[in-house]
Amino acid sequence: MIRSAILLAFAATSTLAAAAPASAPLTTVSERSGFQSTGRYDEVIALCAQFQKAYPKQVRCFEFGRTPEGRPMLALAVTRTGALTAEQAKKKGVPVMLIQGGIHAGEIDGKDAGFLALREALENKVAPGALDKQVLLFVPVFNVDGHERFGKNNRPNQRGPVEMGWRVTAQNYNLNRDYVKADAPEMQAMLALVNAWDPLAYVDLHVTDGAKFQPDVSIQVEPVHGGDEALKVAGAALQNNVMADLKSQGSDPKPYYISFDKEDDPASGFVDSMSTPRFSTGYFPMRNRFAMLVETHSWKDYPTRVRITHNTIVSLLSQVAQHGQEWQKLVKEADARALTLGGGEFPLSYRTTFNSKMIQFPGYVYTREHSEVSGGLWTRYDENKPQMWTVPLRDEVVPDLKVTAPLGGYIVPLSQAAWVAAKLKQHGIEFKVIKDDQMSAEVETFRATKTTFGKASFEGHQSLAVEGDWARERRPVSKGALFVPIAQPKARLVMTMLEPRGADGLLAWGEFNNFFERKEYMESYVAEEVARDQLEADPALREAFQKKLDTDAEFNKSPAKRLEFFAKRHGSWDERYNLYPVLRTAQKY
Repeated sequence: MIRSAILLAFAATSTLAAAAPASAPLTTVSERSGFQSTGRYDEVIALCAQFQKAYPKQVRCFEFGRTPEGRPMLALAVTRTGALTAEQAKKKGVPVMLIQGGIHAGEIDGKDAGFLALREALENKVAPGALDKQVLLFVPVFNVDGHERFGKNNRPNQRGPVEMGWRVTAQNYNLNRDYVKADAPEMQAMLALVNAWDPLAYVDLHVTDGAKFQPDVSIQVEPVHGGDEALKVAGAALQNNVMADLKSQGSDPKPYYISFDKEDDPASGFVDSMSTPRFSTGYFPMRNRFAMLVETHSWKDYPTRVRITHNTIVSLLSQVAQHGQEWQKLVKEADARALTLGGGEFPLSYRTTFNSKMIQFPGYVYTREHSEVSGGLWTRYDENKPQMWTVPLRDEVVPDLKVTAPLGGYIVPLSQAAWVAAKLKQHGIEFKVIKDDQMSAEVETFRATKTTFGKASFEGHQSLAVEGDWARERRPVSKGALFVPIAQPKARLVMTMLEPRGADGLLAWGEFNNFFERKEYMESYVAEEVARDQLEADPALREAFQKKLDTDAEFNKSPAKRLEFFAKRHGSWDERYNLYPVLRTAQKY
């Protein structure tokens, strides 16, 4: 089997797979097993303390949160600069990189690769001198409760380790959909960690699912497709530099997510994209910071995947050491530019165009044949027969929906202020409490002309998509309402959360669904009388009604829609129906 041959070759040639003696200090279960197994979370707790004990001036082990099942969420701050706390890092101006493993706890390469790279960096065996110029924040396992849902069969499409954790948390949240809505206690703890340390770069370590092919890792970085223009240049350079390092060590990295355009169909090729802010690589560009998604390939064996992840971490340490000071200057300038976003265009979403190019992609010989089991097509790969595929790649990503940012900011009404304030605080967004009532403030309101509710629950939410636009009105603003200024470093994140048409805004996640549900009704027999009174009193209305009957077949056939036509024109109609409660303002409170 090719898998066995790769494993034996790797074990013979790589220091990573050389089994360390059981008594070796600061080694993992994984390393001692030749990277066949991974340890339980009690090993993380022990190693965290042991690293601090071995390197008391270079390592601080600390708890930054508790899981729903009461387990400690641990991080290691690692540096030779003396900046072992967030306050010290800010005072000294030291660049910070946060590397996180196990957000999907079955994809656990990052934990074992991270501890190995950390030990070697402290020994100056890899990235020599890098820790003199940065702080590495290492979170070995983000989804701790999921990690302890341990089993042999948790990832049937993944080769090793022998046992591993589970994808979601004890509350069944997928943390990699939670960056904006931040429902999970784990995500709230992570955001607090991020707010405190303000890392330049956030690195998210995963293992991708998918087909069988030869490339072993994808390296995706943002800002590249979206975000601040100057940061996009630096993000592309970071991506290229890490990929070059990996290529020099025998990997075949790709700069796009290695998943077919059409599921299970290699001939359909690949489509690059800009992630929405529910994901780390979509979220951190909205904070004007770098994010990297590392996806090793699930069909590579565990020793291979740990080696590649280790090499990626080492490359990143070197990149931050070399460019960290420059990046600090760039993000500071991006934060300053964000202060002037008011009145300018902001892309709420991105799309991949249909422009494609044919690429050579190393795969394997495969067949697609009818399955008597599923009744569909079954793709079968022969890993003993490498084959170069010629497939399309669509990688041109452009802004899609653009909106104009408000000149002043957003007003959150008093009725919604408490929970929205808590959400804004989680993200470190600035806001003020309005101190005086205004009976008639000039604002912008958004009324939905079309609403589409999600047909199924997703991450515990019923999603909502709306169409419509902002229009000027005069409306009362109550004392105690929130003013969220657009002139702040996180202006992009403010718009991401509060614009009603954003894919991952609070509205999109269903937090304002009540305002788009009709609550008051007129009985049909009453509406019939109201309709006749209106038709008799208004010839223009009679004409409009007849035109609607003649041109709209669905309307013509629906008694409810026909009566609603008149109910909307009656004084009892709820003028707040489909009115988004958050306002925009040109005023600066």
